[in-house]
Amino acid sequence: MTERATAPGDLGRRVTGRREELGMTRERLAALAGIDSGYLGYLEETTASPTAETVRRLAAALDTSPEELLGGTVDLPPGHGAPGPHARLEPLGTEECLRLIAPGGVGRVAFEEAGGPAILPVNYVLREGAVIFRTSLGGTLDESLRTGVRGVEFKIAFEVDRIDDVNREGWSVLARGGAHHVTGEEREAAAGSGVAPWAGGERDLYIKIVPVEITGRRIRNTP
Repeated sequence: MTERATAPGDLGRRVTGRREELGMTRERLAALAGIDSGYLGYLEETTASPTAETVRRLAAALDTSPEELLGGTVDLPPGHGAPGPHARLEPLGTEECLRLIAPGGVGRVAFEEAGGPAILPVNYVLREGAVIFRTSLGGTLDESLRTGVRGVEFKIAFEVDRIDDVNREGWSVLARGGAHHVTGEEREAAAGSGVAPWAGGERDLYIKIVPVEITGRRIRNTP
């Protein structure tokens, strides 16, 4: 009986993404994995269920694990495995920090609520050095970040990171500053920022964080 991979998942997308991340052509990957390039194209472009041996060969050629290609680690927090053999921690300057978080994405807001310290993920954009995200009126972030005094802001922390499990590298950026509800003339610019929460629902409140301190660190794993 031919051995089949037990959970192919979105295998083709993961193979393609990892191959492109490594700057590898389809022909090169096929040669390293010992499979036909035409068959590799089929695997990348369709919902295929290759043998477990084929998945193992692809994983080895892509310097990753079969579980990663099959999506078995999707629900696991990042950072599993031992540290890299040549790991070192480097501080990041302000300009590099801003460059890393400039594309936007998901960050984490750290703040104080009634029950104590809290951290929540948000989709954000960076505009003119300020972080903008959307939340729901009357929600946790709305209530917790409202001082009730005009011109007075809560100082909060905002963190963004990137973890590369395969190479055991990554970076994190921490911004501290005041957060305020966007109103008046600012609202039009915030609404045009394009920030779109994955959580969906009615999220009509824009909150803006103006950093006064930005720091970051990067883990490298090179000799």
